[in-house]
Amino acid sequence: MKFQKFGGDKEVEALISIMAKLPGLGPRSARRAVIKMIEKRKIILEPLATIIGSVSEKISECVQCGNFSTEKLCGICSDDQRSSHIICIVQDVSDLWAMERSNVFSGTYHVLGNYSSTYAGINPEELKVEKIRNRVEREKIQEIILALDATINGQTTAHYIIEKLRDTGVVFSSLAHGVPVGGELDYLDDGTIRAAFTARKNV
Repeated sequence: MKFQKFGGDKEVEALISIMAKLPGLGPRSARRAVIKMIEKRKIILEPLATIIGSVSEKISECVQCGNFSTEKLCGICSDDQRSSHIICIVQDVSDLWAMERSNVFSGTYHVLGNYSSTYAGINPEELKVEKIRNRVEREKIQEIILALDATINGQTTAHYIIEKLRDTGVVFSSLAHGVPVGGELDYLDDGTIRAAFTARKNV
């Protein structure tokens, strides 16, 4: 996409172009955001530049669950106040953060990163089910909550995981139908997530 020149400065135009790639932002809203950052340079732009540099240098995936973290273990996995015997499986980090936002789950997570989908060309083995199996055995997991999107790919993936791990004896449950068909967790309000979690059912 070719961006209109807003101020003649190449660096500013490059910043607007990058900002416009963020979800929910287009060229006009990115321009407004950049103008505000420049106007509030000391309290927005300079601190933002510092923290972005730090995050870019340190951020990686939690070795246990796949959440974003600047440490080997994320804050959730390293929190000894959380239940270590229940895992909530989600597609990606945005879904994990949606669950945390709803403040309904006190266990730990496992981020798949991909869904099994012949349409997307994703091999089921890429889901690394053996890593989940290892966690079940190592952490003595009693329940796995499948908090996957109510889409064909999400439900196909859920069934695949259940079949591969059924011999472990772990209890599987899924979010209730408060999650609309085709719905994605990150776009649901907190109340809907809490209701779907509370009314989850064994599968």
